[in-house]
Amino acid sequence: MEFSTLVDALGKRARHQPDKKAYTFLKDGEIETDTLNYQELEQLARAIAAQLQSFNASGQRALLLYQPGLEFIAAFFGCLYAGVIAVPVYPPRANQLMSRLLAIATDAEATFALTTTSVLANTQHWLLQNPELGQLHWLATDGINVDMAQSWDEPIVSSDTLAFLQYTSGSTGTPKGVMVSHGNLLSNCADLDLGWNHTPDSIIVTWLPTFHDMGLIYGVIEPLYKGCSCYMMPPVSFLHKPVRWLQAISIYKGTHSGAPNFAYDLCVRKITSEQKATLDLRSWQMALNGAEPVRADVLQRFAETFKPCGFDLTAFCPGYGLAEATLKVAAARQQDAPVFLQVDADALAQNRVMEARSDSQNVQTLVGCGRSEIDTEIAIVHPESFTKCQAAEVGEIWISGSTVAVGYWRKSQQTQETFQATLKDTDSRTFLRTGDLGFIKDGELFVTGRLKDAIIIEGRNHYPQDIELTVENSHPALRKSCTAAFAVEVKGREQLVVVQEVERSYLRRLDVNEVVGNIRQAVSVEHDIRIHTVVLVKTGTILKTSSGKIQRQACRQKFLNHTLDVLTSEKTQKLAVIL
Repeated sequence: MEFSTLVDALGKRARHQPDKKAYTFLKDGEIETDTLNYQELEQLARAIAAQLQSFNASGQRALLLYQPGLEFIAAFFGCLYAGVIAVPVYPPRANQLMSRLLAIATDAEATFALTTTSVLANTQHWLLQNPELGQLHWLATDGINVDMAQSWDEPIVSSDTLAFLQYTSGSTGTPKGVMVSHGNLLSNCADLDLGWNHTPDSIIVTWLPTFHDMGLIYGVIEPLYKGCSCYMMPPVSFLHKPVRWLQAISIYKGTHSGAPNFAYDLCVRKITSEQKATLDLRSWQMALNGAEPVRADVLQRFAETFKPCGFDLTAFCPGYGLAEATLKVAAARQQDAPVFLQVDADALAQNRVMEARSDSQNVQTLVGCGRSEIDTEIAIVHPESFTKCQAAEVGEIWISGSTVAVGYWRKSQQTQETFQATLKDTDSRTFLRTGDLGFIKDGELFVTGRLKDAIIIEGRNHYPQDIELTVENSHPALRKSCTAAFAVEVKGREQLVVVQEVERSYLRRLDVNEVVGNIRQAVSVEHDIRIHTVVLVKTGTILKTSSGKIQRQACRQKFLNHTLDVLTSEKTQKLAVIL
């Protein structure tokens, strides 16, 4: 079945497969509380769209502020059915997130805010404190009578019509809304489908937040594109009890499910032997690992840990993507085993790719992120000269193709700089500059780090995520995935700073000297680099985006401003900043 837009896709599913169960919501990750088939979803979408059309909302931007649940899906398609540009944003949980919501609402020039009756009832206090948000037209979509669907007028939409704005992770003062069209989404869904062999009988299981590209596109749009079923749970249900994710895959015979690298590591560390004995993961054919650096040791530990449950290492499909490319740039195919490449770490620090030899002293294992299945062209480019790198060189990843988004919402200069780059002495084809570093070997994309986050000390490149992994594994008192490594200038020289959270259970019995000594030794041994400053901070204070990524630049700024929540050990009364 071919589609011209997502409106066309849902309409055809509703006509040809009206009773097909599309989405099921699992409250607390365990209890089925809500389901939608395609006919029900289209009726809800038409009703919401008709309400929006009654306010002449076509072409306007609407914030979508929903707790996890199927109401978000109905509202998202309601916007598409009304020709309204959706702007998914998570409802603020506390005042510290208000600045992001305000910045996005202002940048998008939103005129509507869609939510549920329960969320709307809890917004009055911060609407009074933030009159800019109070000026929006607020609409509780779960209170709209489904009979409104009869008043719906089909909008004029095409593949070039904008479907939604995806605000990039960490956007606050100067947010950037990626303009994603219907055509971008359909191309990306085709890419995902070809690589991962979905069928109408596939079962997708997801806990990823729907206000981010991976959760929205793979958890909501891809099931519609292929006509398969999806089981969804709140992200917090997984985070509080990771076994719920694997239990859902086991119970519903999930075939496709994905998550960032940290989630697989969390499962290994938190799921007990007794819980593992209840799992049957033989149905799991495609386990996407994306959205953050993919670690070979995590893949191997997860596969080994859950092998008795029927999970196989070959199910892993590492991938690479970003919002500016809609979602996927490249990913391993379902039928292929993940590719591990051992390289000389010293050569990699010099932007050279050299496979490790048996006598290599410093070896790093990289994980391949596969390839594209459609028209996506990937180029590895010198970021300063705009010329292509040689095969054995690390450079910036540039991409071109139908999944590359339109640009940033009303930011022409940043759109030109990021989306319209051209190679020197070549034709006029434009590329998206990803800001990520990597190389291609035997057609496989390998991602090595971020261009802007790369730490360059004494002429050598150090990738912060590698240092962060070493730090968090150096002592049991240190929280996993709660480390920020970055460089600062000291007397004209770049120096390494590490900011690290401490586990709550260690706060009252922390041996600061032991912990910091372990950190320094581990980084010195594994990376041949001296840490200038170690900062231990309180549990839950490391700066992250709403999708869980470390905000290194923001942490760096707080370090320079002396505004980090530095930990003082009660036992030693010694400030945990070691210079």
